[in-house]
Amino acid sequence: QVHVVESGGGLVQAGGSLRLSCAVSGRTSSSTFVGWFRQAPGKEREFVATIRWTGNSTYCADSVKGRFTLSRDRAKNTVHLQMNSLTPEDTAVYYCAASLYGAALSRTGYQYWGQGTQVTVSS
Repeated sequence: QVHVVESGGGLVQAGGSLRLSCAVSGRTSSSTFVGWFRQAPGKEREFVATIRWTGNSTYCADSVKGRFTLSRDRAKNTVHLQMNSLTPEDTAVYYCAASLYGAALSRTGYQYWGQGTQVTVSS
């Protein structure tokens, strides 16, 4: 079993930056990917980005490429999502999730989920 806990959400003005963190614990392996999803009011949960827990492979949604960056801090068992050039369209609850079976770009590929952290971007 794997546990993931998000932190770092908040309110920011358009054009600003935020860094989300996902603390990971439990039985990870070389096949584990840690991903971020987001869900805006009235919309479905959508894929944002994912990173291999033991390597540097990353995948990002087209909507965030060039603005959002994933990184790992192995010493702290944490994945960071650095979000730059934020727009009001980025407003959503952001969820961290863990996949034990490789990279996945849909929510069905992730077995373990955090509670989410709110990101609000004001115009």
